[in-house]
Amino acid sequence: MTGSFPVRHGTRRRPLVGTLSGALVVALTAVLATGSGPAQATNPFTDTVSGDNSTGWSPSGGSSAVAAGQPDGFASVNALGQNGTTGGVGGPTVTATNADDFLEYIDTVGPMVIRVQGTIQISSKQGVRPNKTIIGVGSNATINGGGLDFYRSYNVIVQNINFTNAEDDAVNVGQESHHIWIDHNRFTGAVDGSVDIVRGSDYVTVSWNHFDHADKSMLISHSDGAASTDVGHLKVSIHHNFFDNSRQRHPRIRFGEPVHVYNNYFLNNELYGVASTENAGVLVEGNYFENVPFPLISASGYADSGPGRAVQRNNIFVNSGVPETAGSVVEPRTYYAYQLDSAAGVPAAVRAGAGIGRIAG
Repeated sequence: MTGSFPVRHGTRRRPLVGTLSGALVVALTAVLATGSGPAQATNPFTDTVSGDNSTGWSPSGGSSAVAAGQPDGFASVNALGQNGTTGGVGGPTVTATNADDFLEYIDTVGPMVIRVQGTIQISSKQGVRPNKTIIGVGSNATINGGGLDFYRSYNVIVQNINFTNAEDDAVNVGQESHHIWIDHNRFTGAVDGSVDIVRGSDYVTVSWNHFDHADKSMLISHSDGAASTDVGHLKVSIHHNFFDNSRQRHPRIRFGEPVHVYNNYFLNNELYGVASTENAGVLVEGNYFENVPFPLISASGYADSGPGRAVQRNNIFVNSGVPETAGSVVEPRTYYAYQLDSAAGVPAAVRAGAGIGRIAG
């Protein structure tokens, strides 16, 4: 896929020089070269589930946590010319310790593993070209003040980054971008969204992230008027995230189907948990909702947006409201296999595993 990318605020200072050394590339290559990827994407309208199906699926007792270099959910699906999501495997490994280097690396054509060390201070949203792995080193790799923008980009992994104080979105997946894996990050202080997935994007997985007192955690489709670009797209998996005292959009969805929200921990979410609007199709399963007054909104719509469709099953609600369900939804297993953890164990698993410093960078 081709397309133009946003203009950089920084300048290119020197030719790219990188090395292939480092345990990260070895580990990523070993995981991603197994050849045992999921089947090709199938017709999405062959299998549906409807209603409040709280006993319609039996969760397994095992953990669905995966290795640092192995995406799951929609990011793992073979589609749109991609054999899952491999990021920068096969390219050089570089380390960014300042903004100039970081902006140069994410704007480089071709695969690359970009290790982020220390704090990178940027502004606005900076475009990321295809075939990149952006991974933090240790437990304090930080991108502060700005965010990452995916504009007709694809095959990108973002892991182990502390996103703080973005003046707009911390991560914006837009303009038909696809095969993006956002995993084991922390988001706090963004002026707008922590993670937005919009404008016809597809095959995205958001997993094991810590949304720490965020306001607008995650938006899927940016507008009620976006049906022409978004219907038939916005297939997203959201699992094992910690929505920790975050206020809203966990996520808020328009048009996308299926959006699969499973095994997340929702804690003290002031406005609502999940909102399905504008005929979106959302499956909410195996999550743990604690102190969430409106865990799931669908049939009533939200704000100016019309109603959506939502099915809930095997969730636990503690001191929370009654989930609102409506209609039927395409089964995610039409696209990929997965194991569902017991909702009772989700708070402990997510507290222990989500966020930064949990995987090797």
